[in-house]
Amino acid sequence: MKLGYVIFYVADVPATLAFYETCFGLKRRFLHESNSYGEVETGTTVLAFASEDMAGSNGLTVRFHRPAETSAAVELGLVTPDVGAAFQHAVKAGAISVHPPKQKPWGQTVAYVKDLNGILVELCSPMGP
Repeated sequence: MKLGYVIFYVADVPATLAFYETCFGLKRRFLHESNSYGEVETGTTVLAFASEDMAGSNGLTVRFHRPAETSAAVELGLVTPDVGAAFQHAVKAGAISVHPPKQKPWGQTVAYVKDLNGILVELCSPMGP
């Protein structure tokens, strides 16, 4: 098996796609005409967003992300060679600052922001050998 995609249920799919394009430079891959499902390019794994209504229509009971609430116990990791610049750009473009860049004991630089939905996003440098 391989990881094909990750889906986050959000209140506004088009706004979320625009946010990820603006804050993180990801390119829109697809938006369904219903505005209830969309994807951005992230490499081999697709990052997707579906409307909160779609969770119910899929028979799922979930806790939705909200920016003012404590983040869920999951994070989305975006790898970049310049975490500092990515962090500054994301915050300037509307992401909520959680933790500025910090070097971890294993050498990786990591920063955290929340997106417009309250999803925790880790901005991190590539892992070394």
